[in-house]
Amino acid sequence: MAKPPSLDDYRVPYFGEKKQAAFSLGALDPAAKPFSTGSKDGDRSRLSEIGVKLDVLQERLHAQRHQRVLLVLQGMDTSGKDGTIRGVFHEVDPLGLRIVPFRAPTPIEASRDFLWRVHLQVPGAGELAIFNRSHYEDVLVPRVTGQIDSTECERRFRQIREFEALLAESGTSIIKCMLHISKDEQRSRIQARIDDPTRHWKFDVSDLEARKHWDAYQAAYHDALAATSTDYAPWYVIPANSKSHRNVMVAELLLRLMESLKLEFPPAKAELKGLRID
Repeated sequence: MAKPPSLDDYRVPYFGEKKQAAFSLGALDPAAKPFSTGSKDGDRSRLSEIGVKLDVLQERLHAQRHQRVLLVLQGMDTSGKDGTIRGVFHEVDPLGLRIVPFRAPTPIEASRDFLWRVHLQVPGAGELAIFNRSHYEDVLVPRVTGQIDSTECERRFRQIREFEALLAESGTSIIKCMLHISKDEQRSRIQARIDDPTRHWKFDVSDLEARKHWDAYQAAYHDALAATSTDYAPWYVIPANSKSHRNVMVAELLLRLMESLKLEFPPAKAELKGLRID
């Protein structure tokens, strides 16, 4: 009997482990649907079930104002970062939830170290923050465009590991998801944006330029994931050609993480017992 799929089958081996050498982003099929229910309707139903649970857990996280959760979403253009956020958090009360989109650095941000703008956005106590793109842009784009060399790239990998260790040691639970799509799927999604006038606002000609460097970006992603997946901030590769599967898998990962935190509401206040309001 075949072994049922495990979320950890898609976890990038931890930095420093010998099995890290066996990791290959290219060997993972972006069209796979290991955690799908078998239909889009079934996936939506499962996503709704998870969303209700996440809503309860997020309320407890926000109420206790002690722990923090950071979800990092990375992926090529059109991989579905926005869609994942809409799908996974559809049932979740926005109270205590914060979405942070990272775009190209402003002149002020670019004049400082690359983590400066990121540290400003990490979750506060009782908060769940979602990074739509992240500090990983600074070891992907500048590497592919030749703005940094291999020495600087390795330096930034180390700085990212140390930065995420600081967050983890300060009470932040981190989960990082690389939304993995195929080049053919990206072509289809970009074309759909071009063909639909109501979606032209989502199209940027720079997406076509980045697409020309597909293989270079895949290599950059492979190296970044392998160098920065740790026991305190693991990377998971999410097969994302199927949007419904993508959403379910990210939701399952987040649910597992939040359940592991053993979140509870703060203790009742003894002074309120028996209090009656006139």
